[in-house]
Amino acid sequence: MKKILVRSGMTPLDNFSAKDIYLKDRTGYNNGNLAYQFSIYRTLWQEDVEMDADGLTSNPNLAAKINEEYDFYILPFADAFREDFRATLRNYTALIQQLKIPVIVTGIGLRANYEPNLKEGFPFDDDVRAFVKAVLEKSTKLGLRGQITADYLLHLGFHESDFEIIGCPSLYTFGRHLHIRDLQLETDSLLAINASPLSRESSLQFLNQTIDTYKNYYFIPQHLDELYIAYAGGPDISSEEPSYPTSIAHKYYREGRVKYFTSMPSWYDFMKQVDLSIGSRLHGNVIPTICGTPNISFVQDARMRELASYHNLPHVTADKLETIHDLDELLQTVDLKSAEKVQARNFDNFISFLDENELAHIYKNDKNRLDAPLDAEIAPIEFNKSPTVVTQLKGDQLLERVHLASNLQNERQDYRLRYHINLRQNQIKQLKNKIEENGQIIAKQDVTIQNLEQKVNQLDKHLSEKDVLLQAEQNQSLKLKQDIQHYQGTLNRKAVKTTLRIADSFASLKKT
Repeated sequence: MKKILVRSGMTPLDNFSAKDIYLKDRTGYNNGNLAYQFSIYRTLWQEDVEMDADGLTSNPNLAAKINEEYDFYILPFADAFREDFRATLRNYTALIQQLKIPVIVTGIGLRANYEPNLKEGFPFDDDVRAFVKAVLEKSTKLGLRGQITADYLLHLGFHESDFEIIGCPSLYTFGRHLHIRDLQLETDSLLAINASPLSRESSLQFLNQTIDTYKNYYFIPQHLDELYIAYAGGPDISSEEPSYPTSIAHKYYREGRVKYFTSMPSWYDFMKQVDLSIGSRLHGNVIPTICGTPNISFVQDARMRELASYHNLPHVTADKLETIHDLDELLQTVDLKSAEKVQARNFDNFISFLDENELAHIYKNDKNRLDAPLDAEIAPIEFNKSPTVVTQLKGDQLLERVHLASNLQNERQDYRLRYHINLRQNQIKQLKNKIEENGQIIAKQDVTIQNLEQKVNQLDKHLSEKDVLLQAEQNQSLKLKQDIQHYQGTLNRKAVKTTLRIADSFASLKKT
């Protein structure tokens, strides 16, 4: 039995209530994250495989536990190369460096402006380098969302062999083929509109103009705080754009036209009923795509641009949208079925990426299969629907909701406080263990140092003895030198005297 750990706050079998989702933030603040995580689960879920959620934790202190319990660690990411994700990215780097099992990154990307200047670099460049290097030590290559991210990694010094552009795994949730329904738009057709607090004012106004004509609509927000607005009526959120729905007083909430999904099956079920989805949320339109629903994305940044390009999603730039008068004109500018044309190619590339990283998947023997083992597990579950907007409740239902909501904020604060206390206690415990380990190392080093000091002392003593012997030898050598000089002097004097005597003898002989 293979065990796989997946970066996610919940598994596809979890059926949490809106209260629980908000209380414990099981989506990573954005429920769009559920889309690509669900795809990974469905693709890898098999009878001989056990898959668990890591709870979206990036605690490096869990490395030993992960090494002991799991065979693979799968990290589905979105635009994780960004400024406000640096601390988390560093944690993952520290965690991955300690792991001994394969670590596979599926679909990571860069967050930047529509036309990013990669040569200027970003403040998080060094963090990205460290993260990518750590992952490459544990896998064959990284899976990237698009060409812009690929160019970014090349600029950082990596090579094409280090990564593969695979797009977003959410597009492969249901397999190799897409079948987008024909659009038959009537005034009573069901529309799904989506946007984020960062969407342009012109895009928001286009949506509002559209629903003036097509009044059967629902707004699909994705931020966790927007769930609480629908559930409890507030507090308000912030946006620099005046048309964005930041409070319960906005038209969408007042009319009860808001749906926030707490599971992917419920999201899929709703989107299959929708006639058209439009807006500036990436996964807000990817989910309709894989459900066969016509859709159009408003693209205004690099992350959406590279994915819309790779997956050939029907889209219009936010700049161009400002020149388009209404929905009818917009529909004339796009091919609603364009994503179908590249799906098989992209899917095959994704499967090849999984194979290169030796990840077993359900498409090994039939890449065109439609069913999946996970489907049978999900089928009996009646997943929670999107909670009814509080403005639409009356009587006892309203009182019950108000009662629950009044305590939920305090519960969430208490939960987060306990979470951070437990996190700090765990960090302190780990730090104490490290201090103890370091103390043991230092103690061993002290013993080693003492042994070395003893050896040094022995060497010093030996050298001192040698110095004494050398000094004695030097003294003896000096004495010998003095003796030699004395003898040489004596010999020289005797030689002179002898020479004089011989000379005197020769002189005497000549006289005679």
